[in-house]
Amino acid sequence: MGLTRIGSRRRSDRDSRVPPQHFGGERGRSDFVTGFRRQLPVLFGSLALGFVIGCLYHAVFYDSASPGLRGYVLSGLNGVGIGFTAWAVQLVFISGSRSDLGEALRRWPVAVELLVRALVMTMALVVVGLVLQFVLFPSGRSVPDEWLRVDLPRIIVISFAVSLIFRLAIESRQFVGSELLMSALLGTYHRPARRELIVVFLDLASSTTLAESMGEVRVHDLITRFFYDIDEPIRAFGGRVHSYVGDEAIFTWPVSDDPARNARCIACFTAIEAKMARLAPSYQRAFGVVPNFRAGIHAGPVIVSECGESKRQLAYFGDTMNVAARLCDYCKAVDARLVVSGKVMRLVGTPAGIAGAEGQAIAVRGREEQVEAHVVRGASHTC
Repeated sequence: MGLTRIGSRRRSDRDSRVPPQHFGGERGRSDFVTGFRRQLPVLFGSLALGFVIGCLYHAVFYDSASPGLRGYVLSGLNGVGIGFTAWAVQLVFISGSRSDLGEALRRWPVAVELLVRALVMTMALVVVGLVLQFVLFPSGRSVPDEWLRVDLPRIIVISFAVSLIFRLAIESRQFVGSELLMSALLGTYHRPARRELIVVFLDLASSTTLAESMGEVRVHDLITRFFYDIDEPIRAFGGRVHSYVGDEAIFTWPVSDDPARNARCIACFTAIEAKMARLAPSYQRAFGVVPNFRAGIHAGPVIVSECGESKRQLAYFGDTMNVAARLCDYCKAVDARLVVSGKVMRLVGTPAGIAGAEGQAIAVRGREEQVEAHVVRGASHTC
């Protein structure tokens, strides 16, 4: 297996950019709908938090002038409008992250991206705040001078500060990972902990060969784009990315008593296959190749712990990691795209659409006991 060669003409860095068709039309609408569904709990939280902040704002700045319940309710509704606006702008950021504009923005330094996003959020909040001032606190056809002189500058400063802090928190979580961030805050993995995990090792095939023919920079662009594109199905099926190592991605699920939940690991792989098939024309235009990949899946105990001082990270240790990696390597020997262990097959039961070959006992380097390996094809990605 390898990366299917489509053309031999070398392209410049400008040519390697994915064309606009890659992001438009049906895919853009699909990303927006998917993001909307995932962000619904955040919406309700934003509305509730906005109402509370609106009431607190009224208590601090206006309670003496308007001490009644009506003033608190109106200020709370004002906060709800602001909260909804913040949520909507964030949803646009998420759904537009794969647009040409989002792609260009990510190429800038993080500080510039933070500043741009904070400014956009601030402008949206100021405009909505101005509209809400007309709707909730009518005082003729003009905005009161006091509001323009006192409240508007205050709203701009608060909106910008909150937007910047919010984006900084999101970027920090993305850099270090939510699991490591929670561990640092709560001490979850300050001492090694044993967890039952389903581990997926996914490898981009023949990247070394492509590096020789395409150049290391362009292959790195290809790998980066591939990891970015597969992130959405991994998250959609509840997976958690542990790390990217070279041309390999490692992601996990907790072992469940529910076979359907365990089967998400296989369904996720098929969803990645389906997505990459849809994006194949874009990869052909951008890189002249279509990524081929393979994966090994195993389940079992994994020791998880924080390690490092100047650079902290979560380390996963144990036989389960070794077996999953060897199953991924075994794909090449049997010309398969997905090989799972017998233990995983027993955990997932027999989901509809899965065609698993009869298990073969294979030797695994560094392990005396052989592993039961199944080649899996045709897994459903509708779970």
